[in-house]
Amino acid sequence: MGAVSELVLVGVAIGLGHLGGVSTFERLHLEGEGAAVGIAGALPMLALLLWCLRTTWGPMRRLVTLVEERLGPYLADATPAGIVLLALLAGLGEELLFRGVIQVWLAERTSLWLAPAAAGLLFGAGHWLSASYALLASLIGAYLGILFLVSGNLLAPIVAHAAYDVVALFVLARRVGASRG
Repeated sequence: MGAVSELVLVGVAIGLGHLGGVSTFERLHLEGEGAAVGIAGALPMLALLLWCLRTTWGPMRRLVTLVEERLGPYLADATPAGIVLLALLAGLGEELLFRGVIQVWLAERTSLWLAPAAAGLLFGAGHWLSASYALLASLIGAYLGILFLVSGNLLAPIVAHAAYDVVALFVLARRVGASRG
């Protein structure tokens, strides 16, 4: 997990897009409406995050603890600018790859509605910390895929992903910092 690995994903997306005949940036439109849809699209994910942090349900408590233990050390000494940069690069790199290339490639070869589910499963596999974390990430990946499908603009899932990550990473960094002090 880091800015360099997220930048590598941008290169991977461009390379895979070229190999698969998918124009990586063709569906990315830098416009206010796409950004607004992305901000609105982050809200359900943030509500889910809030529930995950507040629930007393045992399986979710264990999952939150796992995330804090595995990812927290990477953020313990991160600066606010570093967290924002990481979130922005994660939103860009992961969405270019999973939605802009994989989902588009799958949609051209299968069903338009099957593609977000399949790309979501790959997204979950790419976020493997545990089976339950991968399942949750798969659902979020499918949600981001549907957001892309409905909006027609790759900017929407990029902004939603980045906005969610900014909040989630700041929360994680704060929780890890509080447990240290």
